[in-house]
Amino acid sequence: MFTAVLLTAPNPVAPLAPEMVTALRNAWGGSDLRWLAPGEAVEFDMPGAPGNRWDVWADVQGQGVDLVVIPTAGRRKKMLLADMDSTMIQQECIDELADEAGVGARVKDITARAMNGELDFDGALRERVGLLRGLNAAVIDQVLAQRITYMPGGKTLLATMKARGGHAALVSGGFTAFTSAVAAHLGFDENRANTLLIEDGKLTGEVGVPILGRQAKVDALEQITTRLGIAEDDVIAVGDGANDLGMLDRAGLGVALHAKPSVAAECEVRINHGDLTALLYVQGYAKADFVG
Repeated sequence: MFTAVLLTAPNPVAPLAPEMVTALRNAWGGSDLRWLAPGEAVEFDMPGAPGNRWDVWADVQGQGVDLVVIPTAGRRKKMLLADMDSTMIQQECIDELADEAGVGARVKDITARAMNGELDFDGALRERVGLLRGLNAAVIDQVLAQRITYMPGGKTLLATMKARGGHAALVSGGFTAFTSAVAAHLGFDENRANTLLIEDGKLTGEVGVPILGRQAKVDALEQITTRLGIAEDDVIAVGDGANDLGMLDRAGLGVALHAKPSVAAECEVRINHGDLTALLYVQGYAKADFVG
């Protein structure tokens, strides 16, 4: 048994059209519609995964609608494993630091290429951090206070899953100076990231080793699930960059959220219009179930 979920942005200007959803349900031989949020999210069950689902996905994307088709069994997950930059927050922290250091354009280009999988992550990180050498460490707090904004729906996602016994881990290729603050704000149980080295109040231009990249995120998935005594299938992972692909593939449910095209192309679940509450709809939560 499979479930199809259609959703759009919260409080949509153009709500989901019941006629479109009903026509799709009929074409796919689905069950009665279950509206998770009026005009915003709806689902139905069907015997199997339709062969033309990606064609339909492409069609509804043009209407501002995300379509997800997943196995019905085991949809509710016990753990959230999340990337930070451009996932739980709307920025790339290293790019914001680079702007303050006067090397923003150069660093942003390297970041974009690394997240698209065009560059080795470790080498790209070392190169970018090297360009920050000499930056006053106090700028980190300034960036957190003035430049960082949160992806909509994050607090609701965590509060709802944790209210039902879920565990939440933030695992980033960014820096602990940012993940610790973001984790505390959103309610994550733990966080892992890289460490910016500081001497005499200034960034040294080096990052602590070992560097947390793609494999380290997979390691976190393995280590945390083992410690909690749950299966990897019990995890919903979310990210947007090439260094997230390992954990997105291994988790029971991997979600590419507003991801780079090359990353989304490798993921079964792609959210381009919804916010982080889409991860709740995909698990079968109705808006009435949301906490916070």
